[in-house]
Amino acid sequence: MARPIRRRRLLQGTLAAAAGATATSALRGQAPAAKTASTPGEPRPVRIGVIGTGGRGTGLLGGLLTMKGLDVPAVCDVRPAAAENARNMVLRAGRSACETYTAGEEDFKRLLDRSDLDGVIIATPWEWHTPMSVYAMKAGKYVGCEVPIALTVEECWQLVDTCEQTGVGCMMMENWSFRRDNLAVLNMIRQGLLGEIIHCHCAHSHNCMHWYFDGRGYPRWSGRHLIRRNCDLYPTHSLGPVLSWMDLNCGDRIDYVTSTASRCLGIRGQLLKKYGPNHPPLKEKYLQGDIVTTVARTVKGNTLVINNDMQTPRPYDNRWEIEGTNGLYNEQRNAVYIHGVSPKHEQWEPFAPYQEKYDHKWWKEMQASAGGHGGTDYLELDKFVQAVRAKGPTPISVYDSVVMSVIFPLSEQSITKGSAPVKCPDFTRGKWEKSKPYFAV
Repeated sequence: MARPIRRRRLLQGTLAAAAGATATSALRGQAPAAKTASTPGEPRPVRIGVIGTGGRGTGLLGGLLTMKGLDVPAVCDVRPAAAENARNMVLRAGRSACETYTAGEEDFKRLLDRSDLDGVIIATPWEWHTPMSVYAMKAGKYVGCEVPIALTVEECWQLVDTCEQTGVGCMMMENWSFRRDNLAVLNMIRQGLLGEIIHCHCAHSHNCMHWYFDGRGYPRWSGRHLIRRNCDLYPTHSLGPVLSWMDLNCGDRIDYVTSTASRCLGIRGQLLKKYGPNHPPLKEKYLQGDIVTTVARTVKGNTLVINNDMQTPRPYDNRWEIEGTNGLYNEQRNAVYIHGVSPKHEQWEPFAPYQEKYDHKWWKEMQASAGGHGGTDYLELDKFVQAVRAKGPTPISVYDSVVMSVIFPLSEQSITKGSAPVKCPDFTRGKWEKSKPYFAV
């Protein structure tokens, strides 16, 4: 267990009063009541800063700027041009003045030390996610951090400890938890259509060479991980909807995992075809296997298969399949089978009518234009902003955030040990046994 983290500064305003209620509600698994955007006569707008204003950061910023009752007083990036571009986005949207922070890697602290911010969106390279999130919580700012929120077990504990000590909300921005189809499946599970859940398969299968390597075929910051590590580098898109489907951290939790990696052929093969045999990055030794398969077993005895497949030529898919004692859903087939309900004995039927019937209220109520990822990004941001406005629990808890992320280091440990089982820490410290499902209830 991680050592307690000392406070670096006194929390401001009403933070101390809000902390107890926030932490208690989060542990009960209760989401804050939805609130509409500010209108004349209501309290001041929610004020959100953005750290990291590259492609993903400006994408999220664009979603924020479509919301009423919200200001973006400050943005931060180590590249002045990127920060200036984000500032111009804010001004073009008709918002108040926006200050930029660009004086090196530590300048994010000046942004977070501002007294006029309620929360922050973090969309930086992975290594900065935990340090920035921890600093933000200690400064009294709600955290919405891009994936993964942590790279090591120790970082996971830092996030949990800081969130519990400060009472400030911390959420990983795993947008696939908010997909329309995934929320409809969640409704089906909670209404008992699939029976008692016993197994799930999920994957992140996507040729990401364009993301790992720049336009000249040289590793970006993300591509450097392919050289240094052999693990599931991107487990959160796989696990996003699965935690609520399987009630992980709410009556069950992951007990241990085993992981196995294939050999590495995809990276060199794609670089060779595109850039030829003399391309300098081909001289690097890449540790990352092409396909990483992790098998998790829960305390209750359920099983979960997680695949990472991000460096071979292939179409995109997540290969979600959730199975219970009375039926199952398969994302690749876009189909379901419900025993005693499906018209043809033990044959698939289309999922579309089920999605329409069990469509989640969040999608029925959403008034905004679609935005990124078919509206999923907007919905995720909207629920985060609602939590900031209410000073209540975030829609994804810090516990769920670190459990999705911890597969990164646990898979690395298991592969290094010859696919040996590795225990998953209980980040809730036993609270999972009595916690009730809270996500999208």
